[in-house]
Amino acid sequence: GHAAHPNTDHAIYKTIDVLKWFKDYTFEKRSPVLGEVKMTVTQINAGKQHNAIPAEVDLVIDVRVNDKYTNAEIEKILKERSPCTTIKARSLRLNSSSIPIDHPLVEAGIELGRSTYGSPTLSDQAVLRCPSLKLGPGDSTRSHTADEFIYLSEIEEGIDLYIKLIEKII
Repeated sequence: GHAAHPNTDHAIYKTIDVLKWFKDYTFEKRSPVLGEVKMTVTQINAGKQHNAIPAEVDLVIDVRVNDKYTNAEIEKILKERSPCTTIKARSLRLNSSSIPIDHPLVEAGIELGRSTYGSPTLSDQAVLRCPSLKLGPGDSTRSHTADEFIYLSEIEEGIDLYIKLIEKII
């Protein structure tokens, strides 16, 4: 409809409740390592004209799945419970991954004073079919920022750590 006329079927205004649902929804299973499944609205797209009410709103929801669910299970839950008329996964391929706490590489890291934690970020390690861990220099919170960077000293510390880890396990 035209923006100048009354409109009771306003897709953008209806989206307010949908956004709240994604902000507030919690999944039943919580992981001791990765915590809760995290959903974040990262994109909202609607409308083409300044004076027309759009018929629909498209959202992109970034979902960080823990090790208690598969991506397919999360997709099924969202299709059943979310207030959206359509849910379409970008990909179901990259599931959570982990490594046992008693793995020699993890134990070596702990002996070197490193702490363990579940990373909420995704990496190519998700395609590996063997125990793996993510260990890189730098600060993960700087990833995907406008001026992403790493200090040279962080690279040097990382090289030193990798050498010490390898020496401990061979």
